Amino acid sequence: MGRAMQRDVQAILDGALGGAIGTAGMSALMLAAGKAGLMGEQPPDKIAGAALDALGIHEPDKRAQAVMASLLHFGFGTGSGILFGVLHRRLPFRVPGALHGMLFACVLWAASYQGWIPGLNIMPPASEDRPDRRRVILLAHLVYGAILGTIVARRQPTADPLAEEEEDPALAAGY
Repeated sequence: MGRAMQRDVQAILDGALGGAIGTAGMSALMLAAGKAGLMGEQPPDKIAGAALDALGIHEPDKRAQAVMASLLHFGFGTGSGILFGVLHRRLPFRVPGALHGMLFACVLWAASYQGWIPGLNIMPPASEDRPDRRRVILLAHLVYGAILGTIVARRQPTADPLAEEEEDPALAAGY
C-alpha cells in the first residue's frame, strides 16, 4: 500500500475517532442543557422517533427509542467525522484543526437543522425552533467540531497533504 493510501486510511480512522469523541462531548452538552430545561425533546430522540414511525412502529418502547437515538447520533457523528478526516487531509492549505472542525460542524448544523430535518418534517427549521434549543444545538455542534478538528489535526501530518512522498522501500518489499 502506498504512502498516500496509508494516509487516507489513517485519515478515515482519525475522523472516526474524532467524530465519536466529538459526538460524546456534544451529547454531554445537550443532555446537560436538557436537564436545565433548555431543550424540550432532544433532536436525536425526535429523529429516532420519526425513523421508527417510518418503519411502522408508531408507539415504540421509550428505552428502545433512546437506544436507537444514541446509535443514530453516534453513527452520524462518526460518519461525518470520517468525511471531515478525509477532507482535512486533502486540503491544499492548512487551517487550524479546531477552527476547521468548527466550520465543518456549522455546515453540518445548517444542512441538518435548516435542511433535511425540517425537510422530513421532523422538527421546524432552526430559524423557527425555540430559541434556547437553537442556541444549544449550535453550541453543541461547535463543541463537536472543535473536538473533531483537534483530534484529526493532532493525528495527521502537517506537511502538504497532496504531496506524494517516495514509497518507503521496506514497505514496498513487504517488511
